[in-house]
Parts: sequence; structure tokens; C-alpha cells
Amino acid sequence: QVQLVESGGGLVQAGGPLRLSCAASGSLFSIYTMGWYRQAPGKQRELVATITSGGSTNSADSVKGRFTISRDNAKKTVYLQLNSLKVEDTAVYYCNAAPAWMDWGKGTLVTVSS
Repeated sequence: QVQLVESGGGLVQAGGPLRLSCAASGSLFSIYTMGWYRQAPGKQRELVATITSGGSTNSADSVKGRFTISRDNAKKTVYLQLNSLKVEDTAVYYCNAAPAWMDWGKGTLVTVSS
């Protein structure tokens, strides 16, 4: 069973950067396509970025050009670099496989102030 632990969230001013990390357990991490998801208050969880085992990435239109997903398979860690943050990026951010099948972690809260 894969366990996921997200970290790196916090309070940041609009326009600022933040880097999120997701540490995973399990020996087969490197073969999975991984994704970062977010859930804003009162909204459904949405997928914002994905990265394949080979490093190919994709991102939602709402974050394209601002968020960058990366991974370090040796460390079993997925990262999300958030730049040019907007108030509407405020959400709890989670990582999971894409499509999601692992148990969800607790997520990490990102709050963007104006």
C-alpha cells in the first residue's frame, strides 16, 4: 500500500512562489504516472498537473505556465513549483497517481492572500 505525505504549503501573497513536495512509500513509485490535485473550499477536487514515469508533463489550463510538476524517483518524491500565485489558487493540494487510485494523504494547504 502506497502512503503519500504532502508538505510545503503555507500563506503567501499573490504573485509569490511556493514549492510543494509529496513523499511516497512503496518500491514501484517510479513506474506510476503521478499527479497533483487541489480542492478549493466548496469545490470538487481537480487535477492540476501530471508527470509520467518518463518525465512527460501536462497541466490544466488554469495553471499552465505558472505551475511546474517534477519528480525525483530516487527520493520517491513529486514536486509542484507554484509561481505567480493567484487568490483563486487557494486550496488544499494533494498528490496521487493519475488516475488516482492510492489512498489520499492529508494534503497541504496553500492560502494566497491579495
